[in-house]
Amino acid sequence: MTALPDDPTLDEIRAHLAPLLPANAAFDGWTPVAVELAAEQSGVDKNIARLAFKDGAVQMIDAWFRSVDHAMAARLPVERLAAMKVRGRVTELVWARIEIVAPEREALRRALAILAMPQNAYRAAQMGWRAVDLMWRLAGDTATDFNHYTKRATLGAVYASTVLALLDDETADLSDTRAFLERRIDNVMQFERLKADWKARSDHRPSLSRFIGRLRYPAV
Repeated sequence: MTALPDDPTLDEIRAHLAPLLPANAAFDGWTPVAVELAAEQSGVDKNIARLAFKDGAVQMIDAWFRSVDHAMAARLPVERLAAMKVRGRVTELVWARIEIVAPEREALRRALAILAMPQNAYRAAQMGWRAVDLMWRLAGDTATDFNHYTKRATLGAVYASTVLALLDDETADLSDTRAFLERRIDNVMQFERLKADWKARSDHRPSLSRFIGRLRYPAV
């Protein structure tokens, strides 16, 4: 949990309370009651805490997911990730998130139900994209072309499906979820290899646009 400075801003209060919210939301839902209980646990004035989360459940969930982002990055610093191959980096980043949210599965279940509502679809997509973008950046990805988007979309599907596997996992050590994640990562790596092979072959195929270009601009 982040320490509060003197005279904190509302953003700082949200960051401070966010890790405490899911334990309370598991019993009281993503409601003002959960905010008040978190405030009481951390010594924050309840009125200020309510003001910090005046926009309701989605704002509370967003703050929690941001805290998961920070916790994931803290678990896997750059120097540790640098010693891994890309596959290992991505796998461990996803797994770090799973381990962080695993103790709060009931709160997570309730959060996903709220985010699944049509009126929350845009915010849910923003949160998901933020998470996978951070994971890829921590993994060292610097792509700025179409691959930037395809990588994040693919990892988003992997992470979302792994979260669902977690919610149904009854093993004590989350071994079912870990095995599920490994299989999904295998699928992604196979897809990336196929995509790379296709690109390599296409670079050597005759190109109509290149041919026309040569007609218009012959070599001198």
